[in-house]
Amino acid sequence: MIFILALTCGVAVGNIYFPQAVSPLVASGLGVSPDTAALVVTAAQLGYTAGNFLLVPLGDRLPHRPLIAVLLGVTGIGLLGAAGAAGLPALVGASAMVGMTTVVAQVIAPMAAGLVPADRRGAVMGTLMSGSVGGILLARTFGGMIGEWLGWRAPYLVAAVVALCLAAALAFALPATVPPSRQPYPALLAEPLRLLRREPDLRRTCLYQATVFGGFQAVWTGVALLLTGPEYGLGAQAVGLLALVSAATMFCAPLTGRQVDRRGSEPVALVVMLGTLASAGVLAFGALGGAAGLVALAAGTLLLDVAMQSGTIANQARIFALRPDARSRINTAYMTCSFLGGSTGSWLGAAAYGRFGWTGVCALLAVLATVALARHLLRRPGGARETREAAGIVAGNAEAKSRS
Repeated sequence: MIFILALTCGVAVGNIYFPQAVSPLVASGLGVSPDTAALVVTAAQLGYTAGNFLLVPLGDRLPHRPLIAVLLGVTGIGLLGAAGAAGLPALVGASAMVGMTTVVAQVIAPMAAGLVPADRRGAVMGTLMSGSVGGILLARTFGGMIGEWLGWRAPYLVAAVVALCLAAALAFALPATVPPSRQPYPALLAEPLRLLRREPDLRRTCLYQATVFGGFQAVWTGVALLLTGPEYGLGAQAVGLLALVSAATMFCAPLTGRQVDRRGSEPVALVVMLGTLASAGVLAFGALGGAAGLVALAAGTLLLDVAMQSGTIANQARIFALRPDARSRINTAYMTCSFLGGSTGSWLGAAAYGRFGWTGVCALLAVLATVALARHLLRRPGGARETREAAGIVAGNAEAKSRS
């Protein structure tokens, strides 16, 4: 079942990322500038932010099986609409709709966290993250290559067929679950804001993810413009091929999950922020162009991908220890902040590239990583969340020993 859930996460998350590889093709196909075509990516991320706020809390109120199947079905319809869009406004609207409903991975993560003991939660989050990373990588690669061969509409059509088929299969394959809350929908929507106000460790974690993910999105928006611009003069499929370099992240995610189970979230978070800051320095050499620049881009994006995905695992293990009875609502607050940061980072990345070039994008990543690192170093060690997380790890280890 964990494998099926990881596969579903990959398919859902991929719908947010393949537009990054095809946005240059959208620009030429619809006769708009590359900066304007990047609005398609931003719209998908803003839609995803809205979906996290409006739809993910339903995971605490509705059975997971019909909720996940319906969300995937509506995603497929939105992808068909994007494939048939006659102009940029229609495409941006369809992208926002797809982003809003393809939040299935954020419904699955809290569900899976409640199905395993505390000492295995990090490992399960790592497995789900491997599926998501695989979806990101394959989505960028497939989007770039299929778009280059068949036009920018083809990736949307293929993604629509996959989403609709998966929705039909999951309607029968997923286990039945009992929702933990009977709160009405307006109360569910208000709860993430209350949790942000009451839980300082949730606010801190949201800042970590918003800054690191914002830098991540800025880089991937900028790298598509860099590779297809005059510095390299490559096609859209080069963006997809570059994404394949980050396949190592799929194997790092389970290792990170085990380290979180063993050591806790905070040491892993520190390594993540240092790795993000280091990736900015490596990526800056991509401005050299040629073979040396491509090597720098490959090494830098790999380091950034590993850091960002590892940070997500550590962050979700931390927040899921806060309120076991409200995991979907906590995840709503977390992912809403994450994609607000991501969509802002995507917009800032396009703006920085347009004004300062690739060096400006790398400087933006460094600033965002520094903000996260400074907040982490200024936290109060041994706070309530860290005590609860440690207690959960100890209790989970004790439970595992008793079972063996």
